[in-house]
Amino acid sequence: MGAASNHLGDSVACRHRFECIHSPEFRPEGGGDDLQAWEEGVLIHVGAEASVSSGLFLGLPAVRKVRRPRAYRNPKLDRRLTKHRMTIEARLLARLSDHDLPIPNLLAFEESSGVLIQTLMPGQQLANRLRAGGEAEDILTKSGEMIRKLHSLGAVHGDLTTSNILWDGDSGVSLIDFGLSMWTTEVERMGLDLQVLSECLSASHPEYEKALDWVFAGYSNAEDLDYGGSDSPPPDASEVLKRYDVIRSRVRYHS
Repeated sequence: MGAASNHLGDSVACRHRFECIHSPEFRPEGGGDDLQAWEEGVLIHVGAEASVSSGLFLGLPAVRKVRRPRAYRNPKLDRRLTKHRMTIEARLLARLSDHDLPIPNLLAFEESSGVLIQTLMPGQQLANRLRAGGEAEDILTKSGEMIRKLHSLGAVHGDLTTSNILWDGDSGVSLIDFGLSMWTTEVERMGLDLQVLSECLSASHPEYEKALDWVFAGYSNAEDLDYGGSDSPPPDASEVLKRYDVIRSRVRYHS
C-alpha cells in the first residue's frame, strides 16, 4: 500500500466537516456509485456491508468505501440504516482528525449514495505481519497504546481485529475501518473492544502466546489524550482492563 499523509490541508474536500460534497464536481454519477473526482485503482475487499477499493481522489492516494444494498431488507429501511451508519462513521472520522491519531482522514462523503472516501494509510495489515513471523512485542505494545488513546477520547472502534490494524516500519501503527465505531464512554463498550481483539489474536495468531499481554502493557502505559466531550469522562485504563476480565469470564461461562 502506498503512503499518504495523515494530516492534509483544510482545502481538501472536508477535513473538519462531514457535510461535504456540495459543489457539482463532487456529485455522484452513474446512479450515485461514483464520484467524478475519484480515479479507481485496485479493489481491496468486497464484503457483506461494503466494497472497498484504493485509488486517487483529487490526486491523493485514497480509499473508497461504497455501502452495498442488503437484499433481504426493505429498500427504504436499508437506505435509512445505511445513511445512519455511514453518517456516524463520517462524523467520527471528521472529529478524530482534530487529534494526533494515526487514522484515515475523511476526504469526501456522499450520504445519499453511501460513498465514503478517506486517505490511504501506509503499511500492511497486522494479520499479515504476524503471519510472517519475527519480533511482534513492540508492534503489539504500540497497538495497545493506540487503542487506549482512541478510548481516552470517548470512542470505540467496534471491530478491533488484526486486519483493521496496520503496521508500517516508518509510520508505526494505524487503525482503519471505523464502520462499527461509535462515541461512548461506557466501560462495557471499551471492554468489548478488547475482547474482540483478544478473540482474534487467540484464534488467528495462537503462536504468539504473550500477544495480549503486550497489547495490555501498551494500553496500561499509554498517555491519555484530552477528552473534550460533554458526557462523563472515559474510564481509566485499569477500569477497562478489569471490565475485560469480567467479559472474558462471561464468555467462558456461556461457552
